[in-house]
Amino acid sequence: MKYIILFLLLPILSLAQQANWELGGFKKADMQNPIMKPDIHARFFCPIQKKMIGWENKNVLNPTALVYQGKVHLLYRAQDSLGTSRIGMAISEDGIHFTKQAAPILAPGEDAFKTYEWKGGIEDPRVIETEDGQFLLTYTSYDGKTARLCSAISKDLQHWQKLGPMLSSPKYINLWSKSGAIVGKEKNSRVIATKIDGYYWMYFGDTDLFMAKSKDLKTWEVCENAESQVKISVLHPRMGYFDSRLVEPGPYALLRTDGILLIYNSSNAANFNEAKFPKFTYAVGQALFDASKPYKLIERSKEAFIWPDKDYERVGEVNEVCFVEGLVHFKGKWFMYYGTADSKIAVAIKQ
Repeated sequence: MKYIILFLLLPILSLAQQANWELGGFKKADMQNPIMKPDIHARFFCPIQKKMIGWENKNVLNPTALVYQGKVHLLYRAQDSLGTSRIGMAISEDGIHFTKQAAPILAPGEDAFKTYEWKGGIEDPRVIETEDGQFLLTYTSYDGKTARLCSAISKDLQHWQKLGPMLSSPKYINLWSKSGAIVGKEKNSRVIATKIDGYYWMYFGDTDLFMAKSKDLKTWEVCENAESQVKISVLHPRMGYFDSRLVEPGPYALLRTDGILLIYNSSNAANFNEAKFPKFTYAVGQALFDASKPYKLIERSKEAFIWPDKDYERVGEVNEVCFVEGLVHFKGKWFMYYGTADSKIAVAIKQ
């Protein structure tokens, strides 16, 4: 009888093993990757340099993505020959083959934010929808010395209003900050910024991960320890793991029934690291935070689930890099978009 009971339990145990909080099962699209490369013929008139320039002739990398009007829209970072970054747009009907727009959709200009954006540029976008149907873009502005986490808003993905630095208090305005991933919830392939306990929440940082909160998605307050007045760290590097050097947010953070899923990028330290990866390898992990307490870490992955193992991921502007910033649920599949070796763009797909 005990053997019959054990046999009957096997399917249940198998199902339990599959009910994992991690979003696993991604396969790189090897036949198509890299899906995007720099274009030496792409040119536009730079309003600061007052001339036509090749705005993506050096690298394309670190894309964000969303589904809009039944198509995947990829907003990607492009670098010119001087290393200045701008944000370009490409559109796809299948999530793999993209048509680029001729000019960047967001770039440094002769505006109030030039002092933050020139001449390093505008880097590493992450996009999420708002409850009123607009699109909020977080990005890093770089003046050549200091990176600042900034945002912009749009009604059509083409015309953007820059909102400036997100951490704008006197304490933080001139401190290094970047990589903002806002918590959102999926609804019919749209990911919409969602309040928890009366606030919108954002993970940010490129060493440890920190948090900020907002009531309106425009004015943000850094979450600090009430006693020390130091920003709280909610995820940190781990010695002996793939994320032993640093951690940095990936796409938006996804609110699900079992918690807030944060896909994050990481780097392997020079020592006390994950020995199977070269030092400074950028690989991708996942963390789960409490759905009602976004600052409370529940679990995190023990192994990377995407890491450099292709030539175009291992050799480039920066070697040994897979850096995820784009994730969409499209036509019944998950598409994850990532930069490779800071040079090109690739996709991994989960059925």
